Parts: sequence; C-alpha cells; structure tokens
Amino acid sequence: MKSFRRRYMQLLTAVLYNSHISGFFTGKIYKGELKGVCTPGLNCYSCPGAIGACPLGSLQSAIQKSHGRFPLYMLGTLLLFGVLLGRTICGFLCPFGLIQELLHKIPTPKIKKNRITRALSYIKYVILAVFVVLIPFIKLTPGFCKYICPAGTLEAGLPLAILNEGIRSKLGWLFSWKVFVLAVCILICIFVYRAFCRFICPLGAIYSFFNRVSLFGIKVDKDKCTNCKTCVNACKMDVRSVGDRECISCGDCRSVCKEKAISFGKN
Repeated sequence: MKSFRRRYMQLLTAVLYNSHISGFFTGKIYKGELKGVCTPGLNCYSCPGAIGACPLGSLQSAIQKSHGRFPLYMLGTLLLFGVLLGRTICGFLCPFGLIQELLHKIPTPKIKKNRITRALSYIKYVILAVFVVLIPFIKLTPGFCKYICPAGTLEAGLPLAILNEGIRSKLGWLFSWKVFVLAVCILICIFVYRAFCRFICPLGAIYSFFNRVSLFGIKVDKDKCTNCKTCVNACKMDVRSVGDRECISCGDCRSVCKEKAISFGKN
C-alpha cells in the first residue's frame, strides 16, 4: 500500500510537471510565467509539456551568466529544496526516477548492489563538479544538458525532433551522441535499479548533501534500532545506513524493520 502511494505521487508529479498537453501535439515549448519557477525534480525545460524549469538546467544557465559571481537565486532555490526534502525528491518527485523504476520492472536478471556499485555512486559528484559547474563557468555552455542528460533527450530531444520538422532537419552528431547515451542508460536501468540516479545524476548529488539535515525524510528511532542491518540489506540503493547520502526515502526499509524503528516524517 505504501509503495502504491509513492508510485501515485510519482505519476501525479510527472503529470503536473508536464501539464502543457498541447505542446505534445504542436511541438511548441511553453514559455509562460511559470517557466521562471523550478520544479524540484529532474524535468527538462524544453519538454513540450513542461510548465516549469529544471533546477539543474537553470543552475548551469545561472553559472554561465554569473561572470564570476555566485548565482544566488539558483543556489537559494536548491538550498530550499534540499533543506526541506533532500533526496526524498528523488524518491517521490522526479519523473525520470519513475521511468527508471518502471524499466527495472522488465523481467531480466538483475545486478544487485555491491562494492563496485557503491564506488560508482561517487561518479555523480565528479559529473556535478565538471559538467554542471566547471564547463558552464569556463566554456559558457550547459555541459550536462548539452553532452549527457538522458532525461532531456527522452523528454525534449526526441519529442521535438518527431513533432518539429525544422528541428529535425538540423540534427547532427551531438543529437546522435545523446540518443546513444539515452539508449545505454535505458539498457543499464533494466538490469541495475535506478542506475542513472545512483551513478550519474548531479541533481541527486546536490540533494544528497542535505539528506542528514533535511526537514522531511526517513528517520530511525535509535532507542528501538538493534543495528541488525536488515534495512540496509533490503534497500536497492547504495546506502550504508538509513538516511545517508544515497537514501531516497522510498520507505522499503520500513516494511522489513521488525523493531518498527523506521518512520517517515520530520527529522
């Protein structure tokens, strides 16, 4: 039942983020006043249905235009989201997270978390530093959105290429590269639970810094906890303890805790 509620929230979020329905038929991007507001989760600005901006894309754009100054508006926005929810956003409010989970439901042999996946989870911090901060600052181009983001390719690149002949005629090697990245990401996510989220997503990396201090999220009653590690072993993410940087507050740990020591709410 709890899993169903989370799935319902994920679906509702995806619909709300992309409620400009006419865009999916016309191939035109919504450019109204709401586009000045960031959604908490990863959802491409250029998706035909998107009514808000992606925080990651907005951060890169702000760094490009900062001329060496701190992009205070975007840093404040991310700080607000992080302090309130941390990576709970990844578990409940990210459409691309939902897509990854649905891909993983395809019946195939699965690769479970291990020492290698835990090591790979640090890659997203390198991507954050290089593609979200350094490349936009030095080369004045949105590094992650331009060269990597599979969510942007799936939600914006492909739909716009299909719907808009003008865009389709101008596609080149970069689009082909990003389609390849998307295809690889989809394939890996079938075998590895939320692979993009765990290994690549710089937005998840940003929110992970706030997981221990966020207002809402998973919490553990230390008086009840026996440190049996059943919760950690049951979790599909690369957590070392409940609520750490990799925890997305999905709640799977709650169902296996015999001591009822885990709850969701204010930290």
